[in-house]
Amino acid sequence: MQKRSTLLLIITVCLSIILTGCFQGEQSIDNEEMDPPKDAEAVNDLDNVSDEAESEGVDEESDGEAEPKTVGRQLYLIDSDGMVASQTLQLPQIESKEVAIQALQHLVKGGPVTSLLPNGFQAVLPAGTQVNSLSLEENGTLIVDVSEEFKNYEEQNELKVLQAMTYTLTQFESVDNIKLRINGEAQTEMPVSGTPIGEGYSRVNGINLIHSDSVDLMASKPVTLYYPSVHDENQYFVPVTQYINVENQDLYGSVIEALLDGPGVQANVQHVFNNQTELTSNPSLRDGVLELVFSEEVLQDGEKAVISDEVMETLVRTLTEDPSVEAVQVKVENVETLFNENGEPYTTPVTTQTFSKTEKL
Repeated sequence: MQKRSTLLLIITVCLSIILTGCFQGEQSIDNEEMDPPKDAEAVNDLDNVSDEAESEGVDEESDGEAEPKTVGRQLYLIDSDGMVASQTLQLPQIESKEVAIQALQHLVKGGPVTSLLPNGFQAVLPAGTQVNSLSLEENGTLIVDVSEEFKNYEEQNELKVLQAMTYTLTQFESVDNIKLRINGEAQTEMPVSGTPIGEGYSRVNGINLIHSDSVDLMASKPVTLYYPSVHDENQYFVPVTQYINVENQDLYGSVIEALLDGPGVQANVQHVFNNQTELTSNPSLRDGVLELVFSEEVLQDGEKAVISDEVMETLVRTLTEDPSVEAVQVKVENVETLFNENGEPYTTPVTTQTFSKTEKL
């Protein structure tokens, strides 16, 4: 009897040990599944994860799908005053060889630019116009082949159409001028009013042309001046081509004098220079840098030596239209260092890329 009791006790203890081992085995599997992999990184800052997702273009609210990448492009459109002016719009990023076609497609009324148009602006090419092809020749001429719908613009808009196309496409460094084809047929003039195109149309032909009775066209030179304009809260620059008298063979000085005089009543743009502003010496060009010295009246804030951003951009955009001028160095009498409106010093000559970058096709 005693042996039987002892045997039962031994069996009970063995079963207890076996069952305990089974439960411990199940628990160890659960722990193994819960433990992170050896190469896993601990995440302690959810804000950082959110920031990284945003910086990589991932929209967290769209289940991690990446948002389309965009890039700023200059498109020449028509503003509320009927002037051709550029707006930098964010277009989908595509292969570099297609960017010029994309830019031209965004000049078409009712096309992909419609939802991007700033208030007061409109596209310039007739609705339905198709870009058949673009072909860049070695001499910098871009051959533009468009569909028959291109002919459907109004006669009074012919120059605006031609200027908008030309300035939009010549923003690319490789393009100097454009030639037109309609469904493969070369055009020597525009199809509605017959504006000559000849061997190509370029920025030399001008934009938003202004004629003055006080200027002798035979003895003057056409130059393109940039003036700021504003619509609602949108501020932008309008290029205006006008004829100026070049005095004493001083082209740059004559251009500055034209800017100081202002655009007159023909163009609805802003005059940004103080009335007493004047050049105190003749402009000098050396190694592509044009140096200008103004009187103190050019300053927005004399005590802090601040020159307004509008004045600086007006000068640089206008003067770098001349191929010989790569940058502009503005100086002011009795002022050692100039500052912009943000309090940042101008330590080097200013280039047009400060305001808008260019790229090659």
